[in-house]
Amino acid sequence: MAKISGLIEIQNTLISTEVLSEQFHCDLNACKGACCVEGEAGAPLEESETEILVALFHRIKPYLRQEGVRAIEKQGSFVKGEDGEWETPLINKKECAYAVFTETGIAQCGIERAHNDGAINWKKPISCHLYPVRIKEYKMLTAVNYHQWHICDPACSLGKHLKLPVYKFVKEALIRKFGQTWYDELEAAGQSAR
Repeated sequence: MAKISGLIEIQNTLISTEVLSEQFHCDLNACKGACCVEGEAGAPLEESETEILVALFHRIKPYLRQEGVRAIEKQGSFVKGEDGEWETPLINKKECAYAVFTETGIAQCGIERAHNDGAINWKKPISCHLYPVRIKEYKMLTAVNYHQWHICDPACSLGKHLKLPVYKFVKEALIRKFGQTWYDELEAAGQSAR
């Protein structure tokens, strides 16, 4: 592990120290899952995830709203965004086509509901699982950054109250993406940064 001003290098990744220093815990009662609804683009997808979404659509479909099913059937299980990257389709340029809502109006992931029911063995796109961490792949390395978005202000407040660093909040997702050894190095860096 190497330290560069504001960055930590682990294996072939450069991690912003904000991933260690900022605190975060989703507060769905406050934000209502706005990250699945707000914004101008769908959730970022890795190339391999586009194939997964196509292959699993028939199993995910029963967990989706009719509007979402129609959007996916019209646009496809994934689309190419304005930035040229793959992403989930949207309903009327608003919420993710895979978003579903609880009786109290909280947005949730239909893919994750299918996973939690045992209908599929894939949790959801890694970008959603990692949020508020964002990944950017380059030829020689991967950048790992903390993404700040005003709709997550309640999550920042709750994270501060719980004293929960971002990297601990997304531990499962970071291990899923980079492996246990990588995470152990990051955790060691987080503990030494205190």
